[in-house]
Amino acid sequence: MPVESDEELREILELETIVVVGCSATPGKAAHGVPKFMRDHGYEIIPVNPYADEIFGKVPYDSLSEVDEDVDIVDVFRPSEEVSDIADEAIERDDADVVWTQQGIRDREAGERVEAAGKQYVEDRCLKVEYQRLMT
Repeated sequence: MPVESDEELREILELETIVVVGCSATPGKAAHGVPKFMRDHGYEIIPVNPYADEIFGKVPYDSLSEVDEDVDIVDVFRPSEEVSDIADEAIERDDADVVWTQQGIRDREAGERVEAAGKQYVEDRCLKVEYQRLMT
């Protein structure tokens, strides 16, 4: 089952490094505003977007599997039908302990694979909303 309890969500939100798959370079889009908010609140944001040249002063990675840095949370800002492949990339990583899909993004089967690999899965929740609700 995806993470539901506030206690577990708080623990996740105490982690520091978030790789954002589908991070947008376009202000006004949620895929830009949410990571910017998290960055402004002390999180390390690692953008993944094969079409952008720069996001938050960084060159984004083309895919999750190319990310060199250690990451805690894989935040998914891609359509639900892309979650499965992203989840598989996250499962392959030793460092990513959490796969988090933003509001409206769901893939129960991918979530079950993430959990079977010993990682946490948060589905259909906004990082910013949960941060504001639980951490402020």
